[in-house]
Amino acid sequence: MRPTLRQMEYIVAVHQLGSFGLAAETLHVSQPSLSSQVATVETDLGVRLFERGRAGARTTARGLEFVTRARHILSEAEALRGSMLSDLPFGGRLRLGVLPSIGPYLLPQAIKSLHEAEPDLRVIVREENTLSLDEGIRNGRFDAIISTPEDHPNTFQHQLFIEPLWVAVAQDHPLAGGAQVAAEDLEGQRLLTLDTGHRLARIVYGIAGASGATVSNDYEGTSLDSIVLMAATGAGIGILPDLFARRQGIHRSEVCVMPLVMPDADRTISILVPSDRPEHFSGVLATILRSAAKVLELEVTQA
Repeated sequence: MRPTLRQMEYIVAVHQLGSFGLAAETLHVSQPSLSSQVATVETDLGVRLFERGRAGARTTARGLEFVTRARHILSEAEALRGSMLSDLPFGGRLRLGVLPSIGPYLLPQAIKSLHEAEPDLRVIVREENTLSLDEGIRNGRFDAIISTPEDHPNTFQHQLFIEPLWVAVAQDHPLAGGAQVAAEDLEGQRLLTLDTGHRLARIVYGIAGASGATVSNDYEGTSLDSIVLMAATGAGIGILPDLFARRQGIHRSEVCVMPLVMPDADRTISILVPSDRPEHFSGVLATILRSAAKVLELEVTQA
C-alpha cells in the first residue's frame, strides 16, 4: 500500500504544527482518524515518522525526509489540478519567494503591473533568506523565486538586473561626505552585513578579502535596517544593496550613504523556476519585474 495524497497531507500538517491535535483541527478531521492514518503509513513503510510525547510530535530524521518528498508530490499534484482547471499561468496561483532585501522595493510596482496583465492570477509572496528560498524552490513550496542565481543551480533562470552595492557610515566617520567609496578606503575597516544565510554576506566577505577589510563577527544583521542602525553607532561600515540604499538609505539622517566602486561590488538578481517546469509565463513575469526596476530607478533619480 502506497501513501495516499491525503495521508501525505496529514503527515506534512503534523510536521508543520508539531501536534496531531492541531493538525486534525486545521484539516477538519477527527484526531483519532488522523492518528490512525499516520500510524498506517508508519506501519506500511516500517519507519517511525514522529516521536510522540506530552510536548507534541517531533519529526524524526526519516520523517523529515518523508515530509520533504511529500511536499514536492503534493505541490505537483496541486499544480496538475490547477493546470487542468485553469488556463491561467501557474494554475491560477503563483507562490513567489523573494529576498527580503528586494521584495519591499521591487514588488509593489511589479504586482500592480502583474495584476493588470493577469487580473485573475493570485500571487502569494513570502520573504525568506537565500537558503530558505533554495529549499522552497526544490521542495515545491514556491513556483518561482527572486534571488541570486548562483545559489540555485539546476533552475530555469531569467536575469532581471545587476544591483550595485553601497556603503553606510556614521555621520562622524572619516569617510562620511565623500562622493563614493573605493576598495582602498575600506582597508582596515570593519564591515557589517546580514547573517550567512544570505548571498549578500558571502559577497561582503569577498569584498573584505579584496580590500583588506574585515567582516564583523560581533554582529550579524537580520535586516538591512538593523545594518543601518549599527553603522550609525560607529560599529562598522554597512554594506547595502542598491534598491534599499536608493529607496531607504539615502533618506536616513543618522548615516551617510555612498556608492561602493570596486570590482565585484554588486549582485545579480534573477527570477528562477524549477528546471522541470520552465513556465512560459516566467519570461513575461521577468519582463514585468525588469520594467518595475527601471520605474523605481527613474523615481529615485528624479526625487
